[in-house]
Amino acid sequence: MLMTLAVTSASLLAGSAADAHARKVYFDRTATYPVFQNRPAGEDPATPTAAEISSVSEDGRTLVYTDAPAGRIGFVDISNPARPRGLGTLDMGGEPTSVVVRGGYVLAVVDTSESFTSPSGVLRVVRLRDRAVVREIGMGGQPDSIALSKDSRYAAIAIENQRDEDVADGDLPQAPGGFIQIVDFPSDDPARWSARAVPLPEATLAAAGIAAPSDPEPEYVSINSRNQLVVTLQENNGVVLIDLRGGRVEKAFSAGRTTVTGIDTEDDGTIDLSGSITDTPREPDAISWIDDRYVATANEGDWRGGTRGWTVFDTRTGRVAWDASNTFERLAVTYGLHNEGRADNKGTEPEGLAVATYQGRRYAFVAAERSNFVAVYDLSDPVRPAFQQILATTNGPEGLLPIPSRGLFAVSSEVDEAEANVRSSLTLFALGTERPGFPSVVSTGDLGWGALGALSPVPGRPDRLYTVTDAAYSPTRILTIDTGRTPARIDRALTVTDASGAPVGYDAEGIAARPRGGFWLGVEGATGGGNQLVRLDASGRTVEVVPLPAEISSGLAKQGIEGVSVVTDRSGEHVWTTLQRELSTDPAGVVRIGRYDVATKTWTWFGYRLEQTTTAGDWIGLSEIVAVDRDTLAVIERDKLNGPAARVKRVYTVEVPSRDPRPGTLPVLPKRLAVDVLPALRADNGWTQEKLEGLTIGGDGVVYAITDNDGLEDATGETVLLRLGPARKIF
Repeated sequence: MLMTLAVTSASLLAGSAADAHARKVYFDRTATYPVFQNRPAGEDPATPTAAEISSVSEDGRTLVYTDAPAGRIGFVDISNPARPRGLGTLDMGGEPTSVVVRGGYVLAVVDTSESFTSPSGVLRVVRLRDRAVVREIGMGGQPDSIALSKDSRYAAIAIENQRDEDVADGDLPQAPGGFIQIVDFPSDDPARWSARAVPLPEATLAAAGIAAPSDPEPEYVSINSRNQLVVTLQENNGVVLIDLRGGRVEKAFSAGRTTVTGIDTEDDGTIDLSGSITDTPREPDAISWIDDRYVATANEGDWRGGTRGWTVFDTRTGRVAWDASNTFERLAVTYGLHNEGRADNKGTEPEGLAVATYQGRRYAFVAAERSNFVAVYDLSDPVRPAFQQILATTNGPEGLLPIPSRGLFAVSSEVDEAEANVRSSLTLFALGTERPGFPSVVSTGDLGWGALGALSPVPGRPDRLYTVTDAAYSPTRILTIDTGRTPARIDRALTVTDASGAPVGYDAEGIAARPRGGFWLGVEGATGGGNQLVRLDASGRTVEVVPLPAEISSGLAKQGIEGVSVVTDRSGEHVWTTLQRELSTDPAGVVRIGRYDVATKTWTWFGYRLEQTTTAGDWIGLSEIVAVDRDTLAVIERDKLNGPAARVKRVYTVEVPSRDPRPGTLPVLPKRLAVDVLPALRADNGWTQEKLEGLTIGGDGVVYAITDNDGLEDATGETVLLRLGPARKIF
């Protein structure tokens, strides 16, 4: 079983910087906290909430996040990074866009705009001790991000005054233009704090090649140790440097344009890395100083661009010192987090970026908004970033919060869809493990993958498994997993074809390798009549299609065949399959398990009684079947819930009677719980995945299970491959 290593706060900082450099250590997830659990008393749990940008108290124990949809900031106790505890929220009287903590005070910038043409905002100063608002400072426009200088003498705020995308097709310029606010802290008394506006001169911006110098729209701010501010102008594809002490613009330069090849640019269901984007503006969002010379940008893009990666700039020259090109986008492919639905529109969308030093080593963290991960890089050499690892998050990671004093890193993810049970969350990671829990499976080379809902052993290869892609991708491909490595590696792909040899797209929900070569697929149909068993030869070509009997298919809705397994004995080859949910003509709560006799082409049916659920919108069904031996079948029974709501993720066994049932009867087979998989799914402290769908006994005698990531559709996209233990003990 894949278990996350427990790391205590004390152990996070153990060892010297030399020790950290001598051995490679990784960040590992310690907790995932859905922020709807921190809502005010009496509020409907389905009310939209978000954790967008976060900061932390000086002792590193109280995390503060912005919740713009609810117009509030939230407080979470992270004293124990394995068990975050909600401390409630505070109404901000507008939409908080960013937050920092200075000493005993929270500084939240709040958008109070009535319209795009009359933007307004305030800086609200909240005493952390009692959450009293002790000061308000007008911003003179709509604020976006805020940053605090390292010496706590200044804060800088980007006053974006964002454009109305419904006016002039969202093009620039649109008055009023944005600017920068600098807040001076002559003492720790908020009553003495004051703000001064810094305009962004049109002439300076025009000379730098900024497209709309009268409407700069500053987006994100960062401050180095010399109190030099760097600002991105995302829509204008520019970067500006400002001296905070004097409030003077020192330099502006374009973020430039680039061509990126070897990426997927078509939303067509196929992960095809032969596409390219040409002469595209980077349009950076987040920016962070690496040191006092180099800055890094996350090139999310807006309406004209986005280059699907991140860039290091030399601020002395304004030139590119390093660029990720296609490597960031390809990480999503390798780790099964490629979002095909965004292939034609900015791809992974790198949006958040942070730089911090842990145990003497400097790291960059870059968030993929549309692929739900954070990539970690070693920045020991600022112009040669070295990829270290991927951190899996919930949907829409935006706020990246390094907490080096405690060896922690926090991610705030903003997407919140209660109807899909995908909720905005805070995810905590700790530095110190030599083997992180994620990933459990990756691919080699450029082999894209996802939506794996079935498993089968590879005959004669104890360290190999087969899996198959479902309808999320096309054409259907049979993938081979090397389980002899950690993480497991997908290293081969076989394209499934129809009888003529043309690639075909099946909604394959089950796979079974035939001992003498070839495969059986269990194919689910969009309607009852589309459910079928499909036999393939060793090359993946379709050689036989077996539909369900008409009296069965007519009683099915869209949840049909969900697994397939093969038994060969003295009486021939038999294919077992299971339906996911009940037929409309069968008793409530009883689903069918079927056996197809290949020689006689006949079906035999048995009943299986499902557990019950009382959760609105939930249902329980079967999602896999495995022949343990000639007389024993194992099935996955699961609910439709994920995250903290998940309850039923189980493997049961049933014994097949020695005599077949009389025609027209449906005997219900007694079941026995073999293993509750829910603890294993929660062991790595991530979002508990809904679709536990694949199960098999490998040639090594180990029981494997895998989750279907749904191609990131209404899901975090994380795939979990589990080693549940020896079959002899489980079954």
